[in-house]
Amino acid sequence: MGETKPESAVVDNKLEPKLGPLMLWGLGVGYVISGMYFGWNLGLAEGGTLGLAIATFFIIIMYVTFTFSYTELACAIPKAGGAFDYANRALGKNLGFLTGMAQNIEFIFAPPAIAAAIGAYFHIFFPAIDTLLIALAAYIIFTSLNIVGVRAAATFELVITILAVVELLIFAGVTLPAFEFKNLQANSLPNGFQGIFAALPFAIWFFLAIEGVANVAEEARNPQRSILIGFGSAIFTLVVLCVLTFVSSVGVAGWEAIVFPEGSTTASDSPLPLALGKIVGNEHILYHLLITVGLFGLVASFHGIILAAGRSTFEFGRVGYVPKALGRVHPKTGTPANALVVNMGIGILALLTGKTGEIITIACFGALTLYILSMITFFVLRKNEPDLKRPFRVPLYPLFPATALVIATIAFVAITWYNPMLALVYFGLLIIAYIWFKLTYKES
Repeated sequence: MGETKPESAVVDNKLEPKLGPLMLWGLGVGYVISGMYFGWNLGLAEGGTLGLAIATFFIIIMYVTFTFSYTELACAIPKAGGAFDYANRALGKNLGFLTGMAQNIEFIFAPPAIAAAIGAYFHIFFPAIDTLLIALAAYIIFTSLNIVGVRAAATFELVITILAVVELLIFAGVTLPAFEFKNLQANSLPNGFQGIFAALPFAIWFFLAIEGVANVAEEARNPQRSILIGFGSAIFTLVVLCVLTFVSSVGVAGWEAIVFPEGSTTASDSPLPLALGKIVGNEHILYHLLITVGLFGLVASFHGIILAAGRSTFEFGRVGYVPKALGRVHPKTGTPANALVVNMGIGILALLTGKTGEIITIACFGALTLYILSMITFFVLRKNEPDLKRPFRVPLYPLFPATALVIATIAFVAITWYNPMLALVYFGLLIIAYIWFKLTYKES
């Protein structure tokens, strides 16, 4: 039985500050690291090695400039709603709601895609167990862990994130000796330059949800210092791992080898085992080690984004933009249990569609909307609230936030152009949610 919280904590629906810089690094890397283990390889089918590489180059620039800009916002306004709280303050309730909805869509739609990959990796070991059952079990287990308490959840996240990072380094150590430059050149731009734009969602998947660190700012000890250290070290770690994983995977046997299993035309959700299998075979201990620890990488992101999504939905409920029951903390664990359970239900519905690539793209629509509106928020707050206490100020202002804004806008237009039906689904979700908000929200 968990310790009962003081009544004030229940009445005020406050989240308790328990996290330091190391925990925030673990969360930041953990949110994202599954993107190294799966999903990004689907961009190779769209753009080839060169197309995805060019897309990833610009996306890295976007994320580095965005992360430093977003850190300024997170340090100045350390609230659980992240981008929603910043936009609500700077742009008003209407755009604040849309920013928050975009964030919710990103954080709620990313876990189903990761759950599908957990099922695919696990299925390699236990082919008799249906991948969907594994994914559903993962949802129940890790939502429950998040309900138990944030410190337990963050500690678990830190441990499995470290294991996942070490495994990526081992993978690179095994595959780089087999690297051949000609494998990067083979059929490197199969769909021409338009493949660069088509590959953008999967380049974004390398880093999607790094901004979730801001959603636990309210639970950070000394948030201004902790967020700066945690955010900065996380983005540096992820850029290094992204480049290392990309080059070492494709360099083994070309991009087709880590997209399509031998004899199949269906894209794989487990590219790293395909690359490693080319070197050591499917029975080698390193192959099984990769699959085992690779599961930790997937679980780290799955579990971490569930944590961030719970805070995002919780903040929506706390201000009354969705039913206020979602904005309550559990009286014993102090966690947003109601929000976590509702998010799980929506995620399972998305999972049942079986459309991993499409789910990733919808999550990317939400992420890019968040990035665009967050950078607009950044400029508005700089202009309208120059005296706001900013313990961290972005370097090279206004270059960094402007660069993030421009690249995110171009990427959003490109993804919309190449995925018109998914764009309609995404905008439909926003419109329905906004109409519901206008009909139900009452000023307190």
